[in-house]
Amino acid sequence: MNKINSFAVLGGDKRLIYCGRSMQEDGYSVFFCGFEKCEEELSAEPCKPIELINNCDAIILPLPCTRDGAFISTPFSDKPLPVSLLAEAAGFKPVFCGMSEKLPFSGKNIFDYSRVEGFAAENAILTAEGAIELAMRETDNTINGSDCLVTGSGRIARVLCSMLKGLGARVTAAARNAEARVLLKAEGINAVSISDMGNRYDIIFNTVPSMLFDRKILKALEGSPLITDLASAPYGVDINAAQALGLRAVRALSLPGKTAPKKAGIIIKNAVYHILGEEL
Repeated sequence: MNKINSFAVLGGDKRLIYCGRSMQEDGYSVFFCGFEKCEEELSAEPCKPIELINNCDAIILPLPCTRDGAFISTPFSDKPLPVSLLAEAAGFKPVFCGMSEKLPFSGKNIFDYSRVEGFAAENAILTAEGAIELAMRETDNTINGSDCLVTGSGRIARVLCSMLKGLGARVTAAARNAEARVLLKAEGINAVSISDMGNRYDIIFNTVPSMLFDRKILKALEGSPLITDLASAPYGVDINAAQALGLRAVRALSLPGKTAPKKAGIIIKNAVYHILGEEL
């Protein structure tokens, strides 16, 4: 496959562990860095990051590759991995990552696996499943019969609406896009504009990375809903304000890595293989 025989996996959560393991089963040499605190047994000896970057044919970074633009995401390590280590390597070998827009540099050899259509579709399913699992765990009621609000109209929001409806919830979708609301209504979902989303629900799932639920909106909510923020930065729920108001609010980031890391890792692997076949 395009003369790539070895991968360096730098940082990430359990998704990249399963991704790398699966690649090893496919016959590739895979080396890991940034997993010192992980209890998983890795079948390749850990190496120093600069050695991996110089000696491996390709590099795989997590999703998101970085949260602050300065260091690679390494939840299983206290040793910082500066993003700057990759700036030179990205000029002559492929770097696969998630959310590449967070990198402080760009280049023709940087490939974003999170933009692969198959990845985005499958990852939305895992995220929606994880959000429902979290809601079941955090509430003392059932999804069936609950009034649920889903904000947004992207892949995750649409899948989430469908799953919640299948579980017997009364689902309202709040979206800015009029065309999206028409499509949601065609699927039997009560779709409204953001300004008409109402204020009484048992569970709220936000997927919009914009501050929809500020203190004013939170204060107007009736009852005691569970509020789950699935959006990436800058997020969509003022968690501090929610907690100050006595509301149950959870910021649920990278759910596939927590609830279904094996499947999520395979999805990343397949996306990388797709890019290798299509782009390189």
